[in-house]
Amino acid sequence: MIDLKFLRENVELIKNNSKNKNANPDIDSIIKLDEERRDIIAKVEELKNERNSTSKKIAQLKRNNENANDLISEMKEVSATISTYDSNLKKVETTLNTELLKVPNLSHSSVPIGKSEKDNKIIRQWGDIPTSKTGKNHIEISEKLGIIDFKRGAKVSGSGFAFLTGKGARLERALINFFLDSHNKSGYSEIFSPFVVNEDSMRGTGQLPKMAEDMYHCQEDNVYLIPTAEVPLTNFHRNDMMKFDELPKKFCGYSACFRREAGSYGKEVRGFLRVHQFNKVELVKFSKPEESASDLESLTNDSEELLKQLGLSYRVLLLCTGDTSFASSKTFDLEVWSAGEKAWLEVSSCSNFIDFQARRANIRFKRKDDTKPEFVHTLNGSGLATPRIMVSLIENNYDGEKIHIPEVLRKYTGFDYID
Repeated sequence: MIDLKFLRENVELIKNNSKNKNANPDIDSIIKLDEERRDIIAKVEELKNERNSTSKKIAQLKRNNENANDLISEMKEVSATISTYDSNLKKVETTLNTELLKVPNLSHSSVPIGKSEKDNKIIRQWGDIPTSKTGKNHIEISEKLGIIDFKRGAKVSGSGFAFLTGKGARLERALINFFLDSHNKSGYSEIFSPFVVNEDSMRGTGQLPKMAEDMYHCQEDNVYLIPTAEVPLTNFHRNDMMKFDELPKKFCGYSACFRREAGSYGKEVRGFLRVHQFNKVELVKFSKPEESASDLESLTNDSEELLKQLGLSYRVLLLCTGDTSFASSKTFDLEVWSAGEKAWLEVSSCSNFIDFQARRANIRFKRKDDTKPEFVHTLNGSGLATPRIMVSLIENNYDGEKIHIPEVLRKYTGFDYID
């Protein structure tokens, strides 16, 4: 959430930032609501001061056995007016907070201005671009080798779901364990989180209200299936006062992820390229404000290292304003090359949310016991998501007969190839 005082003092900046992020919050309405809120507060304070002063006069009159009925009657009217103002204030603040939730995070000054992914900037690239030895894609290969069953997934659950079978299931599990073990060695504390969260948690990380239609919601219990472990891992410290000396604090966690992906269609979302349920290891950092920029670089490097060990050629993109998420201030995307698809596939987004999520989730720290609380900076990134990693591994490493398993995964799979 944007700081209201900052918004009030930087109206044009916030308007331009929202436009650059393809968002259209009603900033003028927010300013008017804020003025109304402050006007009510001022009037209430004035009336309360009057009531306190008059109450002292009433007490003095009573001590002197003098008649105070007129003042008492007058103060009843004042109290009723205060009560009305308080009720109006609650309504104004509710509306104001609802509108504030629609304002996107402020983009970092280094983020290029642009409308779509076409305006993203390539920062660096690693590895040679592999070519397919057979020209087959992951759907054809997996059907031939019996490792992913899309047809039965659709039969049982609907389109966008799949069964991983035999060595395909073991490869998926191997990737998850490899990711977790690697991040543990890099100093991330592992957490196994719930896959279901409440509305406050979704609001805290910025999924609500903007992304409501893309999530699976259980109306009866008013809970959501998580779209990413970012939500429970970040909300682990919701309403907490963190210790200064524990920052930066680093979590990693595996979860299944659930996304309706409303509006997705076409051949570019076939097979494992876009699914409604997938597995991912998430990285979350709670940082000191002055260190979050460098922490984003190190978090991104932690995800890159996994791709190098898997032998997957990849590139790092700095997203433009229009392609950066609502809640993020700055995002690097990692994309791997997939030989069968002949395309770059996104496998990770690493983002710095600065204090945006922390304000929503009320995550703070004190530099010293006697200093004013500050909001932490939160960061997260996929480390990594498995579906498109699987696509790339299958298509890049298939020789027409078997899929060769990267050496780093063999102690986890227990086999060197899939045939």
